[in-house]
Amino acid sequence: MKETIDHATLQTFEESFGADKKNRVAMHATLANGILESCKTVEAVVENRHSFSITIEAGDITDQKKSGRCWMFAALNVMRLEVMEKLNLKNMELSQAYPLFWDKLEKSNHFLENIIETLDEPLEGRVVSYLLKDPLGDGGQWDMFSNLIRKYGVVPKEMMPESKASSETKTMDKLLTLKLRQFACALREGNKEGKSLENLRALKETQLTSIYDMLCISIGISPKKFTYETRDKDGKFIRISDITPQDFYRDYVSMDLDHYVSLINAPTDDKPYGKTYTVQYLGNVRGGKPVCYLNLPIEELKKAAIAQMQDGKAVWFGSDVGQSSDGKSGMMALNTYDLEGLFSTSFLMDKAQRLDYGESLMTHAMVLTGVNLDDSGKPNRWRVENSWGDEHGEKGFFVMSDDWFNEFTYQIVVDIKYLNEEQRALLKQKPIVLKPWDPMGSLAL
Repeated sequence: MKETIDHATLQTFEESFGADKKNRVAMHATLANGILESCKTVEAVVENRHSFSITIEAGDITDQKKSGRCWMFAALNVMRLEVMEKLNLKNMELSQAYPLFWDKLEKSNHFLENIIETLDEPLEGRVVSYLLKDPLGDGGQWDMFSNLIRKYGVVPKEMMPESKASSETKTMDKLLTLKLRQFACALREGNKEGKSLENLRALKETQLTSIYDMLCISIGISPKKFTYETRDKDGKFIRISDITPQDFYRDYVSMDLDHYVSLINAPTDDKPYGKTYTVQYLGNVRGGKPVCYLNLPIEELKKAAIAQMQDGKAVWFGSDVGQSSDGKSGMMALNTYDLEGLFSTSFLMDKAQRLDYGESLMTHAMVLTGVNLDDSGKPNRWRVENSWGDEHGEKGFFVMSDDWFNEFTYQIVVDIKYLNEEQRALLKQKPIVLKPWDPMGSLAL
């Protein structure tokens, strides 16, 4: 073929397309129904039934609405199960607006500190450009959520309910981002003028006051103490009086966050298995524990997740939810759609290649609340609690095939007791620091 597409080449393309009658059938179906609806498969539905040999009772399905807080919703959906068990409750929700407030404030401080750390970096350089791109988006990681909980605790949803801005964060995020870029400019200009580090941090405190005020106006004032009242499954009235969010977490969730570890599956050449990793500039709470992952083969992630669920505990996990999945029916399976049959072409990239070439990364966090083990004890499908409301999937629950888990699940969080002795020893390594734009630095939305 020549360097350019000429008319003769176009004629060849057209003749090749018309020579195969299946192309015209596929075209008519797709024009009428859309690409995905034209190639949905029955096989995926039959193979991925909503029945599981291990099932964990969950609370009512939650809805993150028009916000990127899946990582918070998923973590709180795991944590509320502890409250429900301790208080004998049929259902309850922990406030998702409460950690959102503190996350935005902490991310603002983290961003401004990153700007201070990079004052000598060129404005047009990749590092500063990366920092300015998304100073405080909604997304996050498990370790970032853990840092919020350690510092601020949790509150029942009644104590800090949703606001319009927390349920639909676009406008709030846009305005906060505008202020943070303005503040970054002021800090860098102040540095050019010769202001000391002490003076720049004094300026930062004034800037954060403005961010705090905007958050209070948008989300509400976070409670310092509260009284929680409810009734248990048996109708018994419960009152927990004058308690702080930190004490509520300690007494009624009481998960030891230091015991929970992030396992990832990133089979790329630059990330050998058996090593720990962190990501430069990634985080929210300054002074908190840095994000840290242990990279293991996918089968080891599955074993740990199954072991935790066999003990009746749900599992937070992160995946690329938009790949080969149907959000309406809640189907996540490699054969959800027969795209190769529709287009008569293959889409061949393995997991490592998809990571290396920007085709896939972790985009969404959910909760594993069940798994189906076959007669040999091997998983063939997984039960997933999502946070998109009960109109998606089977009343909010999705089903994930095991081969989809292999290809598009990137992270799980489990209690360290479900790791073997060798894996625990690996966690003691000093983490390898990844570049800020590495795919393992992606945030779940």
